Amino acid sequence: MASTERKHEICSPFLPRRNALRKTSAEIVSEARQSLRVQSTQRPFTPRDGERQLFGKNSTRADNRPPSAFSLHAQNFDAPDSRPGSGTRLSPLDHKPKFPVPCDAEDPFKAFPKPPTDPLEVKRGLAGARTRLLRAGSLTTLPPVEGHTDGKEEKNILMQLWFKGEKMVHKRKKKVVIIMSSEGSVDRLCDLCERLHGTLAEADMLGRRCKRRSGILRALFRLIDLNSAQLNLHIAKLCLALCVNGNNLLNICKLIFQISRSENNDILFQNNSIIDSLLGILSNEDMSASGEALLYCVGTLKFLSGNSAVLRLLLDKNCIGVAQKLIQRLCMTEDTNFAMAGHILVQLTGTLRNLADHPDSRRLFISFSLLSELCLVLRHHCKDQDICTNISRIYSKLSSYSECRLALAQTPDCYQLFLELLSKHHQKQDLVVRLLFTLGNLTAKSNEARLRLFQCKGCLGILLQLYDSYQRRDDSLPSPTSSPGKPPVPPMSVQEGDDVLVKLIRVLANMCIHRAVGPALATNTSCIQLLLETLELRSVQESEELLVNVAATINNLSFYQEESSLLRHSQLAIAKLMLKLLISSSMDAMLEATRVYGNLSQSKDVRDFIMQNKVHQFVVTLLDSKSTEMCFSACGVLTNLALDPPNRVSLSLEGAAAKLVDCLKDLGPGDWQLAGQVCQALWNMIGGGSEKLLDKQERDSLLEILVTYLDKEEALQWIENEDMRDYHRTCWELEFLPVAQKLVKTFQPLDPTA
Repeated sequence: MASTERKHEICSPFLPRRNALRKTSAEIVSEARQSLRVQSTQRPFTPRDGERQLFGKNSTRADNRPPSAFSLHAQNFDAPDSRPGSGTRLSPLDHKPKFPVPCDAEDPFKAFPKPPTDPLEVKRGLAGARTRLLRAGSLTTLPPVEGHTDGKEEKNILMQLWFKGEKMVHKRKKKVVIIMSSEGSVDRLCDLCERLHGTLAEADMLGRRCKRRSGILRALFRLIDLNSAQLNLHIAKLCLALCVNGNNLLNICKLIFQISRSENNDILFQNNSIIDSLLGILSNEDMSASGEALLYCVGTLKFLSGNSAVLRLLLDKNCIGVAQKLIQRLCMTEDTNFAMAGHILVQLTGTLRNLADHPDSRRLFISFSLLSELCLVLRHHCKDQDICTNISRIYSKLSSYSECRLALAQTPDCYQLFLELLSKHHQKQDLVVRLLFTLGNLTAKSNEARLRLFQCKGCLGILLQLYDSYQRRDDSLPSPTSSPGKPPVPPMSVQEGDDVLVKLIRVLANMCIHRAVGPALATNTSCIQLLLETLELRSVQESEELLVNVAATINNLSFYQEESSLLRHSQLAIAKLMLKLLISSSMDAMLEATRVYGNLSQSKDVRDFIMQNKVHQFVVTLLDSKSTEMCFSACGVLTNLALDPPNRVSLSLEGAAAKLVDCLKDLGPGDWQLAGQVCQALWNMIGGGSEKLLDKQERDSLLEILVTYLDKEEALQWIENEDMRDYHRTCWELEFLPVAQKLVKTFQPLDPTA
């Protein structure tokens, strides 16, 4: 065979082969395997807060933030429907109150608590009353419940209120008899609250229409001091149904928040319609008038959304739709309420972060355009690290799914926004790593996203500055991208720093797949220096994923062999650095290093380096791995090494030919791309037929396999799936058939039976 024909047939396995035919899906897959590779990585882990608080321990908010812990008693509530106190001391009225008749057995609703018998209690009560009279503005507050710990007074009051409420139902003149046990219980009080709620609802007296609303609320507020989470939740629901406002609304929201701080109380919210009341507050209350109430209301939902059962309830009750409307209102907040809006958004984005974990939430995030709305929040609160971090967690979760990536990619200027946040908050590792992970997801499968990101203002400068900062977080190396205006990255663990670099390098690897971006990165001195520096500084044992990603990025960049490419002039240096990956115990590192050698070995200098350092011996042993990807990459290196006649003998002495034949026999029918690459390596090893490096047994065995595989029906008979059959057929025709036919043509004259 002519040498010109052999030279035409011998080519790098990692360069895409072009043809004039329309690309099939198989060809697209083939090109991706042969050239540039998209990098994948794990989503950053989001730890759960150890304690339920409005703002976690890593919050960057100032000391004047609203508290998570507080005490709440009946005296904190305002007397219903009373005017604010004027601060003026009033003269006592000359009036003797009439007390109801003491209770008897026939009418338990006439019960009234007896006064305390202890003189100290009397004095304390008088002193407390005197203090309240002297305190300015105290006439609108309720006195605390003193001297009663068994709840009998409160039960009687509530029973009377319920009975009066029942009598107010004029259309239903039916007396309900309540039989109360001698000891009573919280469950009984909860039942009374529920029945009172039902009675008022039937009479259409909820809201502010009830004539005795003030008395009912007063009794309910007093019951709060019994300090029962179950009872307080029933009280809160009834109070909200009666449309409390102002300070009382705030205190009710605080009460619910206080209950939700304990995970043990989550079950109470599952068996209570209080969640509907909370969502109603979020939908109807005005930010300027009830900002703090909204804060504690959303804080409660954030806590509850950490429970999988309650999370399902929140989705069913349209929590995401309510959140979207609230976000729109908060983004229009005036400057005077901007800080409180920020506090609320921390809780709201924390809630959405938890909701994003559920698979059913994804379609809701998309249908309510929340991904775009959250970008708007980022623009308004770009300096708030708590809000930015929560939203970055939402994006890192949802961008792993194609439908969410598409929705986010359609958001105007989201790429520029993410870059600006990376620059502004470059020191906050948990924010940076999630934004980079999101960008890596967006650029993983979209060529348009790769170009749009690259064309953003300052894109490459911001990414490389980040790379440099996290590379130098714990050393004093000179910086190729030093910027004196940027403060250094704070101390962190090796794992945290490497996690940022892994995500960042993944973005670079994905971006350079675009043919307009790759050459720019390949010729960028800072980019190449940082990649080589990472290979030099890190060990496979400590930073395996990082080095694998760096090798993959170098492999992608080596596709662009322009004269100005820095990689082209650094091939020997890269080949030396790849040695530690190749001889490591990590299969991923070995695979990626072999891929790099497959591309770099197009250079004569690199081929000489491989042979001189006996790297070829290691590559030959990889053919025994029984891994199709590993064998494919190893065949690529052997294909290039066999370009040089002196190398063919060395490879033959290592048993490369026999191993290639075994690889073709064992793995060929399941992967026709691999089968074609094996044939290409064998073709180069025999010099296109000019060298007799195979003995008769090897030639006969190879010829028998090739003849069998060239029978199309025989080769494809085991593929049952029609789509996969089409894929395998295309690979067989394009990758395997041409070179296999040439091998058969070369060997058949040597076969005595031919």
